[in-house]
Amino acid sequence: MNTTVTPHVLVVGAGPVGLATALLLRARGAAVTVLEAAAEDAPRPGSRAIFLHRQSLATLAAADPALGAALVGNGLVWGARCTTFEGREVHRRTYTPPPADRAPFSSLPQPVMEELLRAACRRAGADIHWESPVTRLASSPDGVVVRTPESEHRVPYAVGCDGARSAVRRAVGVRLRGPRSPHAFLVVDVADDPARPMPHERAFHYRDPRMAGRNVLTVPFRGGLRVDVQCRPDDDPEALSEAAAGWLPGLLPDGHACAVTWSSHYRFQQAVADDLTDMYGRVLLAGEAGHLFAPFGARGLNSGIADAAAAAGAIATGDVPGFAAARHRAALLNRRAAGRALSHLTAPAPWQRAAQRLAAAAAPRSRRAGRWLDSAPYGPRDAGVPGSRY
Repeated sequence: MNTTVTPHVLVVGAGPVGLATALLLRARGAAVTVLEAAAEDAPRPGSRAIFLHRQSLATLAAADPALGAALVGNGLVWGARCTTFEGREVHRRTYTPPPADRAPFSSLPQPVMEELLRAACRRAGADIHWESPVTRLASSPDGVVVRTPESEHRVPYAVGCDGARSAVRRAVGVRLRGPRSPHAFLVVDVADDPARPMPHERAFHYRDPRMAGRNVLTVPFRGGLRVDVQCRPDDDPEALSEAAAGWLPGLLPDGHACAVTWSSHYRFQQAVADDLTDMYGRVLLAGEAGHLFAPFGARGLNSGIADAAAAAGAIATGDVPGFAAARHRAALLNRRAAGRALSHLTAPAPWQRAAQRLAAAAAPRSRRAGRWLDSAPYGPRDAGVPGSRY
C-alpha cells in the first residue's frame, strides 16, 4: 500500500455534487483529490437529475465560465408550463426566450452534466481517482485519514459527496433521520423523436384520464422527456414499468418512436443527517450524503451544489461550524418544502382532494386558483439562507 501525505482536501464521490465541490475548492486555490468507487464509464445507479436552477448555474459559472456556458448550451429552457385536471387545462403560462447569459435554468441529462463537470475539473487541475472505494476513514482534531485498496491519504479536510449510502457518513457515525413516502413513483426518460418532436413545455396532469386517473408530470430536457407517474397504493411499480409499452405512447405525440433511455421507481425518503460534519469539524457532508428529499422543486441536486459552495467557503475560511449550522437549517427547510409538495401530490386527506377539485372548478374564472394548482406540486422556494433558494 502506498502512503500519500496530501496537504489538500479530499472529496469522496464523483457524481455532480462531488465534481462541483472539487471545482469550487480549486477555484479557491485548494489542491483537491477526488475518490470515486466506480469506474469512470460505469452506469450511475440511483436517481438522475435533469434540472439546474439559475443559482446553481451562476455558482458553477463563477468558478468556470466555460462550464456555465456549456451547461446552458447543452441544456434546454422550456418555453411553457401547463397544468390539467382530469384532462381539462386549468393553467398555462408561456415565456419569452431569455438571452443565453441569463437563462433561468437549464434542463439536461445528468450524464451530460457529469461529462461537462469532469472536463471542468480536469481544466482546473483536480485529481480524480476512479475505482477507489473508501475502505476506512478516521478523523481527529488534526485532520482525516482515508484509505482505499491502493493508497492512504492524510488530509486536513474531507468532503463526503458519496450519495444516499454514504460510506463517509457511516464512518463518522452520523445518521439520516426522516420518513419514507408510502407512495411509489415511476420515472421514465424517453428520447426525442426528430420526426415528431415533443412540445417544450413542463406539464402536470392531475388525475390524468390517459393513466386511469393517476397524476403525471412531464418535463422536457435536451434530447428527451421525463415522465413521472404517481403510482396508486395498490400499484406494483415494477409491473407498471414493464407495461410501459402499452401506456407510454398515449402520453406522447401520435406516432412518436417512444424509445425509453432510462427508468426507475422510488418511494422517496425525506431524511436529514443529524449533523453535516464529524465531531472534529474535519469531515463535511454535501448532497445526498447529508439529506434526501422528494425531488419536487428540484431540491436534490440544486441543494447539493449550494452545499458544495458552502463547504468550499467553510474550508477556505475555517468556519466549518457555520457551514454545518446554515446547511443543516437549509436541509430541514428543504425537507419541509418537499414534504408539503409530496403531501399535495398524494392528497391523503379528504380536504386536500376537495381543495384541488374546487380550485379546478374555479380555474376558468380565477387565475389565482389555476396558479395554485400549477405551483403547489413543487412546494415553496425558501431554504432560509440569504441569497439561496436551496
